Amino acid sequence: MSGVQIVTVDEDGQDQRLDRWFKRIFPHINQGRIEKMCRKGEIRVEGARAKSNTRLATGQSVRVPPLPEPGVQHSSPKFTFISDENRKMIRDCVIYKDEHIIAINKPAGLPTQGGTNQTLHVDMLCEALMFDMETKPKLVHRLDKDTSGVLLLARTGKAAKGLAKAMQDRETRKIYWALVAGRLPNRVGTVHYGLVKAAGHGPNNAGEKMHCIHPKEVENTPGAKRATTDYAVIETIGTRTTWVGLAPITGRTHQLRVHMAELGCPIIGDGKYGGSSQSNDGEGWGAQIGGDISRKMHLHARSITFTHPVTGKKNMMIEADLPDHMQRSWDMFGWDLKWAPKDPFKIFE
Repeated sequence: MSGVQIVTVDEDGQDQRLDRWFKRIFPHINQGRIEKMCRKGEIRVEGARAKSNTRLATGQSVRVPPLPEPGVQHSSPKFTFISDENRKMIRDCVIYKDEHIIAINKPAGLPTQGGTNQTLHVDMLCEALMFDMETKPKLVHRLDKDTSGVLLLARTGKAAKGLAKAMQDRETRKIYWALVAGRLPNRVGTVHYGLVKAAGHGPNNAGEKMHCIHPKEVENTPGAKRATTDYAVIETIGTRTTWVGLAPITGRTHQLRVHMAELGCPIIGDGKYGGSSQSNDGEGWGAQIGGDISRKMHLHARSITFTHPVTGKKNMMIEADLPDHMQRSWDMFGWDLKWAPKDPFKIFE
């Protein structure tokens, strides 16, 4: 057992969550123990009590209480173990890698981070993406569990800080592809509905959802946030279904899904916001169109364009191939991926 330590936050710890910084410095300490030490006030930042999600700054001092030796903690059943199968799976997802960043094509169904009953997620699997680095890459943004596509990871603190700032300042360009029910009101448009979270009715607030409110009501609605989504129609099958490009201007929870449902064109496979109808006979489109179309979510982060946070290279674009279930739907409708420009909004400029 070690004694009390005072550790100074290094450059890689800038704007990093306390728990993630702690696990980087002391990888043998699990999340549960970190949270317990925070609750008891044993971990302190600049002498003050801190929560596990407290953001750190370079140069701050962190009080670290006595910790067990690494060998003791490694024998704990809570020690993270990545099977060879999962290690290969996440490495096969890598679509770009350099000294500073990694991009993966996240599979649909794989959560970005852990949660209730989630034992397998990208954050845990990052240990398998260290390659020649001494520390695992860091998440800088998220995708919903059932959304596939481009997910960026930072391999260094400098890259993490640069990417996080670029996303906060809206200097990155994300294009999503979706299959939605019905036909959108225009070939190109912008949705401005604000979003507010409504509590669920199940245990532990299960079933909570985001709801749209008119932009004029955002200021007067507690908890509401402004949200903006651009959309551009790429192809349609009559009034039955549409291949649409989506560009989130803001980054709210479930924003694309809620905005499409509000327009009466829910994303195929979205049972949470699109209802459970298995057929679409005219009005009242549901999130399933039946036949051989997969019931999985048809929402894919197709590309991200950004300035490299370290080299400064501009207009870097990373694209991710469609997941199998979406590719089968595209094949069924006879749609060729080459029909879509890299940025579908430019054809309307």
